[in-house]
Amino acid sequence: MRRKKKPDIHIVESHEDETDALIDEVLKELREEDGVQEEIDEQVRKHRKSQKTKRIIAAVLIIVVVVAMALVINLRTYTTSRVSTTYEINAEGNVSYLEFGNGVLKYSKDGIALVNRKGDEEWNQPYQIKNPIVNTWQDEAVVVADKGGNTIMVMDKKGLKGEMQTALPVERVSVSSQGIVCAVLTTNASPKLVCYDAEGNVLVELTTSLAGTGYPMDISLSEDGKMLLVSYLSVQKGQILTKVVYYSFDGTKEKSQDYEVTSDEYPGVVAASADYMDADTSAVVTDNSLLIYKGAEKPKLSKNITINKKIKSAFHSDKYIGLVLKNEGKGGYELCLYNKSGKKILSEDFTGDYANVKISGSQVLMYDGKKCSVYTRNGIHKYQGEVDDVILEIFPTFGVNKYIVMSANGMEVVRFVK
Repeated sequence: MRRKKKPDIHIVESHEDETDALIDEVLKELREEDGVQEEIDEQVRKHRKSQKTKRIIAAVLIIVVVVAMALVINLRTYTTSRVSTTYEINAEGNVSYLEFGNGVLKYSKDGIALVNRKGDEEWNQPYQIKNPIVNTWQDEAVVVADKGGNTIMVMDKKGLKGEMQTALPVERVSVSSQGIVCAVLTTNASPKLVCYDAEGNVLVELTTSLAGTGYPMDISLSEDGKMLLVSYLSVQKGQILTKVVYYSFDGTKEKSQDYEVTSDEYPGVVAASADYMDADTSAVVTDNSLLIYKGAEKPKLSKNITINKKIKSAFHSDKYIGLVLKNEGKGGYELCLYNKSGKKILSEDFTGDYANVKISGSQVLMYDGKKCSVYTRNGIHKYQGEVDDVILEIFPTFGVNKYIVMSANGMEVVRFVK
């Protein structure tokens, strides 16, 4: 039998070596590529970090520039005004203006209207009142009354809320945020304090006496109309005496108290100004002191601040109490501003006489004729100069150094400039 010849099998040992070498080469290249990718990633990170740093620096520079410009604008005292816009106002006769909400009240013996900041009337309520007096509760309600007459009208932002006729002549009025009104009515004997709701219904009557309570120098209703603050002036044993009295009308009256919940006496002084600032805080200004009361239901004296200078005028907002004091010796006046806790936050000397002083927002505005001076609560003297027309009312508006001035020419938007 013939044997089959075995095939020749030639095994190349180096083939395996070449494959391993190829694999090693590929792995080497992959490792090298990984290194390149890491380098690229690192460069990208550095670039992004550099760009982020540049953006941060640019943002900081912009902020610095903006802050610097704001400081230059806000810290400078301007002396010139320029009218940018004028809106015609239909105003005939002797017209008065009073800042109210986002607009201004225009009132005279013929009626009252709310005018917005574009000079347009939001509402107009005609009447015939010989001697109109006005009181507001912040931006919520307004009462206009005929001093010496018998007409009282209550309005809010939307217009007329109610009207009432009194049996006795009106001396002064105060209004709450809901339109509750308290009026001092004069009689042949002693004044009466009568409170009405917005529809004219009598809520409370209080009888005063010169020998007992004294004469009501000022009155102020609380925000909800449930509390009444009265500053009385009387004479006892030949000496003048001020009584600060709070009445509560919340329905829990004790007959023996005749609505009284607080009554404090201050000998030798007159308190011509008494005002509620919010539901919990009220302020009374006497000849030589600022009295701050706290408490919604039974107010108590919180701060008695002695004033060592003669008080020329007092004014307030819902946040601040302001005083203009007469400087002795060096002349001029001191403008002071206190917060509701009684802390003095502003004290600035100034010269010149201003018949009108008010707070609008965080600014104190003093004006008389064409003259005007403006301070911020931080003591920055923003403006000292004149405007083109006699100022009837002024208050800040939207924009840098922009103010609305009410004058005989209507509504003017002015800007304070260098």
